[in-house]
Amino acid sequence: MTLNLLTDVPGLKVGHATDLALGSGVTAILFERAATVSVAVLGGAPGGRETTMLEPEMGISGIDAVVLSGGSAFGLDAAGGVQAALRAAGRGLDVFGALVPLVSSAILFDLLNGGNKAWGRFSPYRELGHAAALAAARGAFALGSVGAGTGATTATVKGGLGSASGVTRTGHTVGAIVAVNAVGAPTIGDGPWFWAAPFEQEAEFGGRGWPATMPAGALAPRLKRGPGTSTTIALVATDAALTKPQAKRLAIMANDGLARAILPAHAPMDGDTVFAASTGQRALADDYDLTALGHAATLALARAVARGVFAATALPCPGAQQSWQDRFGAAG
Repeated sequence: MTLNLLTDVPGLKVGHATDLALGSGVTAILFERAATVSVAVLGGAPGGRETTMLEPEMGISGIDAVVLSGGSAFGLDAAGGVQAALRAAGRGLDVFGALVPLVSSAILFDLLNGGNKAWGRFSPYRELGHAAALAAARGAFALGSVGAGTGATTATVKGGLGSASGVTRTGHTVGAIVAVNAVGAPTIGDGPWFWAAPFEQEAEFGGRGWPATMPAGALAPRLKRGPGTSTTIALVATDAALTKPQAKRLAIMANDGLARAILPAHAPMDGDTVFAASTGQRALADDYDLTALGHAATLALARAVARGVFAATALPCPGAQQSWQDRFGAAG
């Protein structure tokens, strides 16, 4: 039985730390064994930590965790909290007797969503990262306004944390997790329809489909206002055994899932970043198998975007952006 979540891929744990008063949070994805990971950054304003080491030409062969965080640049502290939890658990690269957990991260901008950001001298993100790592577990995890998706917004409705999974024809499992904080829109026009609707499975985000005809102006750009206020960050994972160059190709292909679920995507104000991880349990047959894997990752990430928005709830603060459920849930 599958959960339709990232954790359908064996060898992964996911944990959230959520602070509704802050209007932000952290999601930690831990690998039970060091995983082969690469990354593709297609947004124009990214923020990340330890991403260069994921490029195929770099010598690091495996890492211990990926962190998705709110907080803009302050959220980069979250990786340190996850690193501390891993070190305490005896995880990390042994460098001549020194244990160094390898943790990559990406952040989104949620500093203007109405939450209380007056945290004093040091940001809370290191502690949130530590809490997320301690909470990480196999199996089911929450979606919507939790973890890195807590304070996320979009051009039309509240953003959130989403996930989905699928299986290729050759039996490889692929999963996606995403914090949707896009400058663009996940929905069509002023209605309830998701751009990702053609890929929906079993009414996982409402079963509304697409409108019979596109509303007037549906293709006009709908943009969240304010410079640097966006970024959608994600990870796709598979049980297929991949090299770092193959993981890089998977990350590049998976980025198309954002383009199929958000209009527009990869904008100058976004920092769209997609990690791709391999837990290495099943051999890959050939490049056609890798292509099928990339296709499955693309669809899973598009579905995860819509699921995160569908499950989101408005922040408990004045002027908070309405959720999809606030606007359209009662009608369905």
